[in-house]
Amino acid sequence: MCGIVGIFDQRGQRPIDRDLLRRMNDSQSHRGPDETGLFVGPGVGLGHRRLSIIDLSSGQQPMYNDDNSVVIVYNGEVYNYQALATELRAMGYTFKTNCDTEVILRGYEAWGEKCVERLRGMFAFAIWDQRNETLFLARDRLGIKPVYYAHLADGTVLFGSELKSILPYPDLPRTIDLRAVEDYFAYGYIPDPKSIFQHVHKLAPGHVISFKRGAPAPSPRQYWDVNFNNVQPMDEGEVGEELIRRLREAVGIRMIADVPLGAFLSGGVDSSAVVALMAEQSDKPVDTCSISFDHKTFDESQYAAMVAEKFATSHRVKKVDPDSYDLIDQLTSFYDEPFADSSAMPTFRVCALAREKVTVALSGDGGDEVFAGYRRYRWHHYEENVRSILPHGIRGPLFGFLGTAYPKLDWAPKFLRAKSTFQALGRDSEEGYFHSVSVINDTLRRRLYSERTQRDLQGYHANEVLRGFMRNAPTDNHIARAQYADLKTYLPGDILTKVDRASMATSLEVRVPILDHEFIEWSATVPANLKLRDGEGKYVFKKALEKMLPHDLLYRPKMGFAVPLTHWFRGPLKQRVRDAVTGPVLAESGLFNQKYLETLVNQHQSGVNDHSPALWALVMFESFLRETEGSFEHDREPDRLRA
Repeated sequence: MCGIVGIFDQRGQRPIDRDLLRRMNDSQSHRGPDETGLFVGPGVGLGHRRLSIIDLSSGQQPMYNDDNSVVIVYNGEVYNYQALATELRAMGYTFKTNCDTEVILRGYEAWGEKCVERLRGMFAFAIWDQRNETLFLARDRLGIKPVYYAHLADGTVLFGSELKSILPYPDLPRTIDLRAVEDYFAYGYIPDPKSIFQHVHKLAPGHVISFKRGAPAPSPRQYWDVNFNNVQPMDEGEVGEELIRRLREAVGIRMIADVPLGAFLSGGVDSSAVVALMAEQSDKPVDTCSISFDHKTFDESQYAAMVAEKFATSHRVKKVDPDSYDLIDQLTSFYDEPFADSSAMPTFRVCALAREKVTVALSGDGGDEVFAGYRRYRWHHYEENVRSILPHGIRGPLFGFLGTAYPKLDWAPKFLRAKSTFQALGRDSEEGYFHSVSVINDTLRRRLYSERTQRDLQGYHANEVLRGFMRNAPTDNHIARAQYADLKTYLPGDILTKVDRASMATSLEVRVPILDHEFIEWSATVPANLKLRDGEGKYVFKKALEKMLPHDLLYRPKMGFAVPLTHWFRGPLKQRVRDAVTGPVLAESGLFNQKYLETLVNQHQSGVNDHSPALWALVMFESFLRETEGSFEHDREPDRLRA
């Protein structure tokens, strides 16, 4: 895997500061420790950091076409590059390397910007086409690989794999985007295309953008979407067979590498399926790794060991102390902007463990989004059934009253914690699903913000993000609509961001076969009742795997990849949390109601309420502000808030 960066003068040919470009490029040296390269031309500069995976002796970047009129910097892996190379050779193109970078370069020469539609894999790349003075940026369909960009008022375009790579540019405005702040405290991450700064954007998954010198400012263009509206009648058994066949192929093409390759093995269904299919196609034991915890609530290692034994993998396990929170200070440097998924810590640990022996690891990410595995899909299904029976005129007042009147019983057994369910049932479909995915509910979020922040938000609500995707989803099925929204928000914004930054911090490439776009396009044609049936998520996926994996593994309760925040914030991190949340950094930002922040800490540490998600989000936000060392400003003019 690699890192890319660049500067482009869209209005002219102002000289590029080569030293600045080098600093920008070197800021993400962890993404590519093997080689570095720069290209500087009139009004344009590109940088690349390389982690060598295929064709180790060649394939250096930036890479040029025959007459140096087209230059590419690229981050990713294209798995059908050999087939594309054969097609391009038949068209008369010749190749100097055996790497996928040159295939993209030649593909651009042959097909122009439509070349992205031919690529199967994960990628973010930039192409400078001197012939028509155009900078072309592209991101893969699911958003596995990242790209940030900024288009400044003077016509300067900046881009990079990570936010940190464009921050060294001295004239980049760093005004906090308050809508991104609202999104962050609702979701725990900042959904694409926003970033924490108003003037910096993420190129959304499945999008491209072209900056042509002298032309007006462009808008991103979507080149791919997943269609849930082409569902076909299917036999359960035939679906299972086709599922395994397609996933086997997706795994197989991701096992091509000129460096050591292995897999994460958590002991969950998805990673176990990937390892099983790797073992089928490997002539030597698959290198697998997992982490374990002393605390049974967090430990899945016995299930990982079961799979490792069944498939005779070369398995390694590293025990991690659940109270190993020394990574907290490093997380902000990994993620650059506020990121509140605490599983980033164990994810980093397993990436570091994998990197001790391999350079590429396959993971099982995506199974829950693709086959409706999250518990929230089940609850959304139940709630939608209630909504279909009771009209909103009755349901809204009834469940609205119950949601308000029913006490919040964090300490009680789950069957008594009905407040959240009542609140969701009082809302419409999109609001209800937003309520189920929010890490901090509406009431608490409003209390977090200062009066100025609430005023400057001008009524903006984070549910607009989810509502937009659910209402525009190409399907009428409520489960598919929720899946579609997650594929556009939670998957790229949280899951894939978490894995990309954690793996790149250790210079490890992670490949995700379940997120093969052809596999996803097929899975979208599978009826929703084969994904979620009788309360069982991933129903047909699990049925298809019954011949390969133990029953106890397939049908055990889902655990997740968690850390004991509640305990930390009442125990070993008690003072640290108080200092961060009630200290001067958040207070001086002017964003928060400091009196309520103190109440939040007091309630949690006294055991009255469990506010660990909100406190963790605040700790991470405070860390972000400290990391930026005040190099931002809170925009005091509401009309300048970015839509």
